[in-house]
Amino acid sequence: MQRRTFLTSTLATPVLLVQAEPASSIIPTKPFVVKSGDARFGVHTPYRGINGNDVKISGKDTGGQLAVFEYIGHQKVGPSLHIHHDQDEMFSIIEGEYLFQVGNEQFTVKAGDTVFAPRGIPHSWIQLSDHGKQIYMVQPAGKLEDFFLKMNELTGPPTEELSQKLHKEHGMTVIGPPLTLK
Repeated sequence: MQRRTFLTSTLATPVLLVQAEPASSIIPTKPFVVKSGDARFGVHTPYRGINGNDVKISGKDTGGQLAVFEYIGHQKVGPSLHIHHDQDEMFSIIEGEYLFQVGNEQFTVKAGDTVFAPRGIPHSWIQLSDHGKQIYMVQPAGKLEDFFLKMNELTGPPTEELSQKLHKEHGMTVIGPPLTLK
């Protein structure tokens, strides 16, 4: 191959790749507002049937790039120690106090603090205050929204086997129990 042909084809390749992007990655440009107490598409997905855990910005809104959720806690609980294999997770504490574990580190956070849990790193949290509120995001959106919809369909707590299966189907692995209050 001649040098000129090689350089021309090499430089043109990224342009062709960008133009060949799938339609699902195109981000809509229409703005919207999700009011306090509402879920993006009107479907609430409470955590343990009591705590609010609603999607505010769906992966469908961002071409799969980002999903944003609002958690409103009325119990001193939190999720099992788990890993997101393909998503980073960010937590912004709006109200209350939480104990987080990310990897081997544990730290207490309160309103105004932000926690970053990189993909592939085990993490969990537990609410320490009687009431708490956080906005959390996953990037890319992945299947977390669908995971919450599936969990919401259950009529009771899942068995360990079902929990592992659902987590795996949605890009996560449970590797330990939730944090507990000492």
